[in-house]
Amino acid sequence: MFAVLAFLEGFLFSLSLCFDLGMVNVAIMKTGMERGFKPSFMIGFGSCFGDLFYLSLALLGVSVIFEYAVVKWIMWIVGSVVLFYLTYKMLRETWRAKSLDTDQTVVVERPLFRDWVAGVGLAMASPTVIAWFAFVAGPIIAGSNIKEQGGLAYFIAGFFVAGLAWSFTVAWMSSLSGAFFKKSMVKVLSFLSALLFLYFAIKVFYGGLTDILD
Repeated sequence: MFAVLAFLEGFLFSLSLCFDLGMVNVAIMKTGMERGFKPSFMIGFGSCFGDLFYLSLALLGVSVIFEYAVVKWIMWIVGSVVLFYLTYKMLRETWRAKSLDTDQTVVVERPLFRDWVAGVGLAMASPTVIAWFAFVAGPIIAGSNIKEQGGLAYFIAGFFVAGLAWSFTVAWMSSLSGAFFKKSMVKVLSFLSALLFLYFAIKVFYGGLTDILD
């Protein structure tokens, strides 16, 4: 049961990152519309490894920096504030959805391996991904107790599977019809993202508060 919960936690954690319509998702969608499913999926597949790299850094960092009480307090406060702010931001975009500009990322013809490499690079260069792992990942991972009972491997598996499933779905949908990603879809994704951010915000805040009171 613990393994299932750890897997689900990793899955949801990854989806909260995937739902942001940043440069990686734009590249996947644009490539799908212009060149079809395979190159689009390879960009998404590559981005999964970029995310996995940052997750590894976050996991290594948590085991070190959270040994210090002052750092734990700061990360708890900052993580909670950022998560509640992201919840507000996504709710605002639910009501005033932005247009998805698929012209902001240039995609050229290239072998599938280069699409994979491009996906890795986009994920590692994305400001959204960097900020997410810098300010939010630590408190969430620390409050999940995933290192107990061998849950870490299941958490990582859930994280990777979610990214893979998201990349497959977006690549497939965009290769069929770019019309799928209009404002109505942006609103749905923003609302789902807000729910996930709210879940993690409450979890991080309550977990940190319980730790302090104990």
